[in-house]
Amino acid sequence: MTRLISLALLIGGIVLIVYGVRATDSLGSDFSRFFTGSPTEKSIWLLIGGFVMAAIGAGGVLRGSKSS
Repeated sequence: MTRLISLALLIGGIVLIVYGVRATDSLGSDFSRFFTGSPTEKSIWLLIGGFVMAAIGAGGVLRGSKSS
């Protein structure tokens, strides 16, 4: 069961990273980058959350496979 949750976290993290990358290429992010020099907060939080979820999920999957 733990391995299934870890796999779901890994997949969810990858999905968030993809959405974050697409959000950084959006028109709103382009305007934000033009005026402030950085992309929107939403795209940054999507990327951060995606990397954290993917790291936790990968760690759980790798740890689960070693103990089996």
